[in-house]
Amino acid sequence: MSNTKEMYITKEGLADLEKELNYLKLEKRPEVIEALKDARALGDLSENAEYDAARSEQTEVEGRIAELEAMLDHAVVIKEVSKDKVSIGNVVTIKYIEDGDTEEYSIVGVKEADPFMNKISNESPIAKAIMGFSVGKVVTVDSPNGKYDIEILNIA
Repeated sequence: MSNTKEMYITKEGLADLEKELNYLKLEKRPEVIEALKDARALGDLSENAEYDAARSEQTEVEGRIAELEAMLDHAVVIKEVSKDKVSIGNVVTIKYIEDGDTEEYSIVGVKEADPFMNKISNESPIAKAIMGFSVGKVVTVDSPNGKYDIEILNIA
């Protein structure tokens, strides 16, 4: 993954990645190794479903560890965020001009995005439209579903 671009992440997101990596290395990997040993002890590996399952799980765990390590190697942690202009790490309240509805979104890096928790990626259409702007600004969002206007009500 040497060609991987920088990955923006909040302090909370970094802590979550590190926690998952530690869990995989310190707890899950030893469990998988033990499962492999137990499956090998059962005999013939050519028809050993337990061994195949353990090998498959080992592949998944090692792949995820490698993925997390690569993410951490390319992580750019957002430490301090301005409250004057929208940037990664802000919580932004917006109003949809068409219907007057308001929403609050946390602007996070791609790997932290979780629409169900109102955490949107800095690469999402809404975030792209509001990045760098301040409270009171009305911007046009160019989304796959068409264009619409929103107003920035608050930046925290």
